[in-house]
Amino acid sequence: MEMRDNCRYTTDHEWALEADGVVTVGITDYAQEQLGEVVYVELPEVGTVLAHGDVFGVVESTKSVSDLYAPVAGEVVAINEELIDIPEHVNNGPFDSGWMVKIKTDDDLSGLLDAAGYEAHVGG
Repeated sequence: MEMRDNCRYTTDHEWALEADGVVTVGITDYAQEQLGEVVYVELPEVGTVLAHGDVFGVVESTKSVSDLYAPVAGEVVAINEELIDIPEHVNNGPFDSGWMVKIKTDDDLSGLLDAAGYEAHVGG
């Protein structure tokens, strides 16, 4: 299971990486492993305003369908449109080509888990 020390994590298996007030969000390597082959990703429209914990999309795999939850409140300023045509990016690079949304926020990530906390959460 890949973990990145510069990311923060939710107990719902999203990762978040903040840079200049914009948080990039995706699902964790652990989550994509549990889902299996991702076949469909539904993302919000740019401009959508989210509260912390809001469902912002859906990931569908050959095994199940899972909601995606916003780790911060804010406005969606970008979505990874490549995932519409190439949802397998989520499996192949959940931290890279598989990112999902970018959220402009005033929230900080201090309430989220660090890598060690997330690893303990999933029983790593």
